[in-house]
Amino acid sequence: MTRILSPHCRVTRLSGGALIADWRRTRFLGMTTADVQTLADGNADERAELVTGLVRAGCAPARRKGYSDGEIGIWLRGVHLLIRTLGFGRVLRLLPLAAPGYARADVPSAQDVATLKQAVQSHSRGSWFVNDDCKAEAVTAFVLLRRRGFEATLHVGVREHPFALHAWTSAAGLCVPAADPRGHVFTPVLSIGCGNQ
Repeated sequence: MTRILSPHCRVTRLSGGALIADWRRTRFLGMTTADVQTLADGNADERAELVTGLVRAGCAPARRKGYSDGEIGIWLRGVHLLIRTLGFGRVLRLLPLAAPGYARADVPSAQDVATLKQAVQSHSRGSWFVNDDCKAEAVTAFVLLRRRGFEATLHVGVREHPFALHAWTSAAGLCVPAADPRGHVFTPVLSIGCGNQ
C-alpha cells in the first residue's frame, strides 16, 4: 500500500484494518481489513476502485497522463547507456526498482501503446547513439508503461538459424519493437511482467 500513497502519507496497521495519516492536511483516513486485503490480493478492477478513492481523498497521486517526446528520448538514451555500461542481464535485474508492479495495473489502450511505440522507434532510428537497439527500445517501453501503472510484459526471445536474440515489450496487443522483425520468429525464453516480479 505504501507504494501507491503520496510521500506525505503514512500507514499504520490496526487490528481492524489500517489508518492512513495525511500529514500535509493533518487528517486521517481509515481502511477496513477487507479493503486492505482487496488492495493486496484483489483483481485489477477492485484495486482501481480503491485507489481512485485514495486519489480523490488526496492520499495517492493521480496516474501520470503521459510522457513528452523529449522525455521518451532521454529515457531511451539513458537505458541504452545503462545496458552498454552494466550489461543487459544486470539491467533486467534492476527493472523492479525502475518499473514496480503498481497496485493499479490495468491494460493500456492500443492508442497509448501505438503512440509510445512510434515515439520510441523514431528516437531510436534518429539517434546515432542508440542506433535502432531492440533491447533499449523494449526496456524503455516497459519502464514507461509500468511507471504509468499499466500492465506490460518484457520478452527476450531466441532464434536458432541463424542464431539471434531479440527483446520486445508487449501491451494491449502491440509490441515495442516488433516481436518478429523482418519476418523472423523468435521463441520467448524469458518474460518479465506483473506476475513475474
